[in-house]
Amino acid sequence: MANFVLVAGARLGSWAWDEVVLYLAAAGHGVHPLTLSGLAEKRGVPAGQRTHVQDIVDEVERHDLRHVVLVGHSYSGIPSGQAAGRIGDRLSRVVFLDASVPADGEPFVSAWPDGGAMMRASIAENGGFWPVASVAHFEGHGLSDGQIARIVAGSTPHPGATLTEPAVLGGPLGDLPSTYIKCTLGDPEPSDDVAELLTSEHWRLIEMDTGHWPMFSQPRELARILLDIAGA
Repeated sequence: MANFVLVAGARLGSWAWDEVVLYLAAAGHGVHPLTLSGLAEKRGVPAGQRTHVQDIVDEVERHDLRHVVLVGHSYSGIPSGQAAGRIGDRLSRVVFLDASVPADGEPFVSAWPDGGAMMRASIAENGGFWPVASVAHFEGHGLSDGQIARIVAGSTPHPGATLTEPAVLGGPLGDLPSTYIKCTLGDPEPSDDVAELLTSEHWRLIEMDTGHWPMFSQPRELARILLDIAGA
């Protein structure tokens, strides 16, 4: 039996995994959707990048989880990649779901085309938070109007420090047993840093023909892929 620890991307909480959780649990696995500090029901809890890494490590250790399949979506690939290196032999595999990947000493914003200048300005203008995205941000990703409305309504302004503080890696990311799930709708190719990691013998690539939020657009298909990964 695997234990899935599911961490959604920026502005989202554990609720984002509701449909995926049903499929994974029905297959008899342990499922632990996690809300990071400062988001959803944890809104108001101070958080930096290290806080989010510790949130994930604490979840694994608190429940004494083994055979962990750690899934980090979008932004959450950054803390998940760091946490994966800290949970040692508890980890079975880390899954980067259309995710950013951490680089030692670099923050999430550094990978943005302008080096994160616009995001930093937005955070400064919004009291230290990255504001909730508009409906238009989610269009073109295979989502229904109802799904977009649900995402927008459930989103929380994201703690800015988690986006601007640097990642700290204890070892090479390419050494971790990893699967990268690339959502190809509108953006078919992995980024350069991910492409380089995929040259490692420990990494593999899976593609999904959907947009950036597959837990909403294709939850059954995503659950099937995660179950296959757990059995690999």
